[in-house]
Amino acid sequence: MTARLRETLHAAVADVPTYPVYERALTTARRSRRRAVVAAVVALVLVALTGAVLPLTRTPAVDPAAGADAALPDRIALPPLGTLHATDRPRLGPASVIFSGQAPRLQGWDEDGIVGVVSANSDRYRIFSMGYEAPVGEQVILSPDGRYVARPAGLSDNGRVDVIDLVTGRTRRLHSKVTDSVGTSPRAWSPDGRQLVVDDTVPTDPTRSGYRRVLSIVTLDGERWTQLADAAQQPIFGSSVAFAPGGGRLAYQIGRTVTVVDPDGRTVSTFELPDESWLAGKGAWTTDGALTLISRKAGSTDWSLRRVDSATGRDTAPLPVPGVTGVTAIRLLGWGPDGSALVVAYQPEPLSPDRFDQPLELDQRTAYPNVRSVRVLALTPHATAPRTLLTAPEQILAVDVADTVISAGRTRDAYPPGGVGGRFWGWGVLITLVIAGIAVFLGRDRLALCLDDRRVKRRR
Repeated sequence: MTARLRETLHAAVADVPTYPVYERALTTARRSRRRAVVAAVVALVLVALTGAVLPLTRTPAVDPAAGADAALPDRIALPPLGTLHATDRPRLGPASVIFSGQAPRLQGWDEDGIVGVVSANSDRYRIFSMGYEAPVGEQVILSPDGRYVARPAGLSDNGRVDVIDLVTGRTRRLHSKVTDSVGTSPRAWSPDGRQLVVDDTVPTDPTRSGYRRVLSIVTLDGERWTQLADAAQQPIFGSSVAFAPGGGRLAYQIGRTVTVVDPDGRTVSTFELPDESWLAGKGAWTTDGALTLISRKAGSTDWSLRRVDSATGRDTAPLPVPGVTGVTAIRLLGWGPDGSALVVAYQPEPLSPDRFDQPLELDQRTAYPNVRSVRVLALTPHATAPRTLLTAPEQILAVDVADTVISAGRTRDAYPPGGVGGRFWGWGVLITLVIAGIAVFLGRDRLALCLDDRRVKRRR
């Protein structure tokens, strides 16, 4: 090769751009490792989520007959932190008890008016949020078989009632057919669970300076609405509604008047109540067709049950059951197989400014600020004192019990769940994986260098 040719080749090579083979190879390797790490983290998250969700989605629907061995727990507790919701899988199935109140776990940081649900035959708990305080047994009610919970839709749609199916997890929406309704609440279930009595609040003028109330009976498919009453708003308006055992009649109270109608809305009878007496509750009808009232002895906090003729309101044969003392009020849930009357007893709040030995409307007596806790009592015929069937912690302020549980007469020793619930663990695992993924991503360069150093050391 001549000197001239060598110089020409060197000049040509000098004009050719260099390619950093080692640096590019190292960069490509690091990029590949970073992608592999990110892919591994994403795959890990997906596997974890699939492992958590897939078994639940494959969980078979709960058999509605699971409530056949339903029993009343002897105590309830506050739902654990992170308790599954009523519509979560695995499904709860029919319930024995629902409850509400003002305890810390019933007033979450992002949920208000939490309602607790207890399984019909086990100590499994579920919850759902109302968004505001709505006492169970008054505004949130459990169906006779424990399968459904009816509740106001609340802030999302004031003119609607939601019916939650605890077996399937689906929610059925019943939109009010009452014109201009600004609020719809369920009041009572028919014995067969196919109809609801609902209460609508309707403004009487555009400025909403006054309201009237409309009481209706509606089928669960929402197709048939039958008006029962339309009157000015009063302290007691349909808050106590009771179906006769066969469903052929129902009684409701407006002010101091009790009205008995048939399911088509035809009036059968009406009568006036004496002072300090109210329709007893959803279990007000007796098996012989009479009605039961709750009465307070003047100047005291002693309560008793009275049986009256459903046509005239006159006292009939006395009820040989013990009274209840020292409570703000009682509410009759139903009748056990031995003839016992099961009642909710509202324990007074010592710091309440109200005096419960003085005249006070029933809805004020059961209002949250006036109640410390509740119990379910059995008033057994010819017994000397009530028998406690269910106890609850303080600040559980309202309960409702499924009719099938009451009529079965079975109770069980309860062992409420402790610790934390399924949602806590699910979110805990997910958050941990996300934090780990973020940490790996942010430290990807350091991790790649570490892997490269190890590879070089192995080669040496």
